[in-house]
Amino acid sequence: MNEKKVIGEKALEYVKDGMVVGLGTGSTAYYFTSKLGELVQQGLNIKGVPTSKKTETLANELGIPLVSFNEIEKIDLAVDGADEVDADLNLIKGGGGALLREKIIAASAKTFIVIADSHKNVDTLGTFPLPVEVVPFGLEMTIKHIRDLGGKTELRQQQGKPFLTDNGNYILDTNFQEIKEPKELEKKLNLIPGVVDNGLFVGMADAVITIIDKKLVTVFRK
Repeated sequence: MNEKKVIGEKALEYVKDGMVVGLGTGSTAYYFTSKLGELVQQGLNIKGVPTSKKTETLANELGIPLVSFNEIEKIDLAVDGADEVDADLNLIKGGGGALLREKIIAASAKTFIVIADSHKNVDTLGTFPLPVEVVPFGLEMTIKHIRDLGGKTELRQQQGKPFLTDNGNYILDTNFQEIKEPKELEKKLNLIPGVVDNGLFVGMADAVITIIDKKLVTVFRK
């Protein structure tokens, strides 16, 4: 079974005619957006808000009509992947480098659905390094402050140069081992000057579509 395809396409059940839909970034979100494009070609009337330039390009190729924030009052539904999901539906996101736009869109959505294959389910967040988006200016000092919180940071690279987000910022992949209090860590990181935001999505997901014991399930936030 192609878990990502099955999970991504399952999320289409939440899409209704006339919705504004936040389009996620990543390998599982790809299947959601691709199938959504097929439905649009068949007459489904929706508008999309992409979480990255990569997703914007895909949506344009598929003929999905896109809108910007200044054209809408709300996002009805956002569907996106995750790098880790814990039992309380807290997430680590940002493996693809789009965490800031993903968080803005998720926070603006009436309903936020996460699509994640079985390998993303964990008891405690932290095995996957936490992405932290930072401005290039004062990078060394920002790294020092993050290390003071117990994180071991590594500047994400791409082709021998610092990886740049769609916003022109850097990503620090940060290992905290186990993140037992994600809400507190999220706040502490975002109080550091130079940090734009981080990949902890705490209490944001309304539901997670995943595979548990080889069965497709939808887990709702308690």
